[in-house]
Amino acid sequence: MREIKFRAWVRRLDRMCNVTGIDFERNEINILRPGWHMSEWLRRDQVELMQYTGLKDNNGREVYEGDVLDIGLQNQDGKPVVAPVSYEKYIAGYVLDNGGNGIWQRLDEDCEVIGNIYENPELLEAD
Repeated sequence: MREIKFRAWVRRLDRMCNVTGIDFERNEINILRPGWHMSEWLRRDQVELMQYTGLKDNNGREVYEGDVLDIGLQNQDGKPVVAPVSYEKYIAGYVLDNGGNGIWQRLDEDCEVIGNIYENPELLEAD
């Protein structure tokens, strides 16, 4: 059985926060800011919600939607091939897709989380 949990990118804080609750009727997310001892409720449109995939990378780090992964391959210039994690409805699962630049595959544990699309957007910038 897979553990179901979420994290959220809070736009106004420009920070990643742990999700401690979701109220589907009120469409609100309860977050815990890093370093805080109390939580707060935010409207769903104030955050980007990301689900835990149920997998860990080769260092034991949890992999979430929006994480950018190094999959252990190199491009023709010798640079690491990286791709963000997203949910693909067609296969009902998580995939790596670097926007048509050679990677589209199901997510597996043979990878390394090197950042995420919100805190490290530069990881996905083309050279």
